[in-house]
Amino acid sequence: MTAPAGAKSDLRSRLAVCLVFVVLGGTQGGWMARIPAIRDQVGVDTAEWGLLSSSSAAGDLVAIVLITLLIGRVSTRLLSLLAATLVLLNAPVLAGASSVPALILGLTAWGVGATFLATPVNALAVAVERTHGRPLMSKFHASYSIGVLAGGVLGTLAAATGVSPGIQMAASSGVLGALLLYLGPHLPNEEAPRREDRRPLRDRFTPQLILLATIAFLGSFVEGAASQWSSVYTADYLNEGAALGAATYTSFSVAILACRLFGDRFVARLGRRTFLRASLLTVALGVTSVVTHPTLWLALTGFTIIGLGIACVLPAAIALAGRQPGVPAGEGVSVITIGQWPGFLLAGPAVGVLAGVTDLRVALVALIGAAVGAAVLTRWVVVPNGG
Repeated sequence: MTAPAGAKSDLRSRLAVCLVFVVLGGTQGGWMARIPAIRDQVGVDTAEWGLLSSSSAAGDLVAIVLITLLIGRVSTRLLSLLAATLVLLNAPVLAGASSVPALILGLTAWGVGATFLATPVNALAVAVERTHGRPLMSKFHASYSIGVLAGGVLGTLAAATGVSPGIQMAASSGVLGALLLYLGPHLPNEEAPRREDRRPLRDRFTPQLILLATIAFLGSFVEGAASQWSSVYTADYLNEGAALGAATYTSFSVAILACRLFGDRFVARLGRRTFLRASLLTVALGVTSVVTHPTLWLALTGFTIIGLGIACVLPAAIALAGRQPGVPAGEGVSVITIGQWPGFLLAGPAVGVLAGVTDLRVALVALIGAAVGAAVLTRWVVVPNGG
């Protein structure tokens, strides 16, 4: 028996959205795995690289302004395809950079493309959720995590076999681009409203969306800090070496992927508000175990618990924002993008400054405050009908 045409269409739509998340994750993972080689191509040292890598923040800011203006005025499918195309075209150019100006240009373009893509693809994920009538957001974000992992593995293999970063990223962009050509037309098509029906920008900043954006900021702060400092905590603070430091970050990352693969089941049973609160309290438990007893095994266990807790905080906040009454999904998601971006941006430097004043173990206590504060805020979250 063949599947009904509608079921096939829904499956292709879901796969198309998953693919766009993979595009975002795969290019990021492939790029990050080749940073040492790209740094050597450009001819800069570690300190200079750290300064130059901040160029992407300028692109992020440009993208946030653009997407805030365009979302709700241009088709989300079109915005997703344009941004995904920019990401794929820029990836080999960025990876092949051999001069400082080329690197800055590539990083800025990456910031524009990746941040611009985040809003419309999450809006499309909300549309697919509505069509299927059940939580799917965590699995879409798992697609991103799978992309990061796959990109990292491919980058590692390319480095081991002597393939240059530019050729590696050109090959992966070619494959992903071909898949996008095939599945792109199956992305949900949410047309922009007519000019007379458009809402003023200020009207999208409702109390609920501001609340969800604040939770997203705090959650992103935790995720960004744990991502950047987990390996350093084990390698340097606990003096366990680079290999075990990398193992700590890996356990955190694998926990995020595992939770995103199965998180939708818990959302369906608990509801998004309860699930959100439980996730944030789990984060606080994980950080507490890390900072209370500074040992290797508690660091590995604690950052794994943090990963399990933080994995679905942003997907849950996005899903709620995309279902706000009277606010188109894309506009709701754009408010979350505005809220969460500074969290990732500030997390690393903030913890670094605190660690400089005190030490890294004490600095990580700030993550407990962020997680508990966000958990308290969930008390005022209103779950829309069908959300």
